[in-house]
Amino acid sequence: MTERVVECFYTLSSPWMYFAAPQLRAITDRHGVRVALRPYDFPLVIPQTGGIPLRTRPQPRQDYHALELDRWRRHLGMPLVLKPRHYPPADQRPAGRMVMAAQARGLDAQALSHAILTALWVEERDIALPEVRAAIGDALGLPGATLVAEEESPAIRAEWDRNNAEAVARGVFGSPTFFFGDLWLWGQDRLFFLEKALAGEAVQTP
Repeated sequence: MTERVVECFYTLSSPWMYFAAPQLRAITDRHGVRVALRPYDFPLVIPQTGGIPLRTRPQPRQDYHALELDRWRRHLGMPLVLKPRHYPPADQRPAGRMVMAAQARGLDAQALSHAILTALWVEERDIALPEVRAAIGDALGLPGATLVAEEESPAIRAEWDRNNAEAVARGVFGSPTFFFGDLWLWGQDRLFFLEKALAGEAVQTP
């Protein structure tokens, strides 16, 4: 039988991925589906696919973004600082590659990813610092320093480049974006469609 896989393209600075992660894990666990995390370079990909970075949007759209974050944190019962001290991080790309290194080793990359996002959006830690990322990994019982070192390995760098190229080719314009077979979903608020698809319901037309 062909393994069923949900691909998740996202960035390690996305509050929406912070909200999505527990839902994604619960849904895929219920249906016995593997999750492939595909972190990508937001500033590189998004200008090519039509997305608009938050900081370059008109002020009314930035204000509405904050309203939505507040609504969703209350709706989901998840703590979140609306304007965390270290957002946007100076560079979220190494954190993405750290998650990829954990995934390549068969470790719990989803737990690491969510811990990094929690560090940024709840604990107000600077995830751009390698020592912070290493400590986050260590707290999960993972080899934090080793994973940080592997962020720059040739294999992880090559996979990172593939993620970016695929994100552009597949039209990824936001974070998180999910693919399951032909199903394409953007945003944590569309995850109920993923559950329907995993249950065998038709939720997408050509």
